[in-house]
Amino acid sequence: MNNFIDSLRKALITENWYAVLFISLTLPDICGKIDEPDKGSKIRTINWFNKYLAPIYTVKIGPECIEHVFLTGGDFYALRCAYLHEGSDEIVNQKAQEILHRFKFIQPLTPNINIHRNAFNGNILQLQVSEFGKEILNAVEKWLVDISTDADKINKLKNFLNIELIDFSKGFTL
Repeated sequence: MNNFIDSLRKALITENWYAVLFISLTLPDICGKIDEPDKGSKIRTINWFNKYLAPIYTVKIGPECIEHVFLTGGDFYALRCAYLHEGSDEIVNQKAQEILHRFKFIQPLTPNINIHRNAFNGNILQLQVSEFGKEILNAVEKWLVDISTDADKINKLKNFLNIELIDFSKGFTL
């Protein structure tokens, strides 16, 4: 997992926004697989999103504190599928789609100004890709703390893909 987290951090630092988005949309499914190995990708991603990300995408508005949900687990999963499988930000044809129709990602304008989590026309969500990546990173780090005492889950993390550096001075074996 640390390789994936480090890759997301490096993508944020180097402003590789497509990598930030790709990694950010994949990590909740990977974490969900550890939490719920017998569930399908859709269910486990939505469940993980609801636990670790839904609270930051849900706000109380106005004096009556009316709850507004910017992003649901279903719409997150729909975006994951649309982007990873189609290269698209439009989710209207995704089965998991609930409220949103499309996403608009922007890159940061300056280090101190964030334009993030803005709804347009009731079905378009604008996100600043750097902030979105940081939110995913924070959620994954919280998840790692939550599972830190579960030996089975920690052991599963050791089986993740690892890109190895070959040192020819020590010979080449697989």
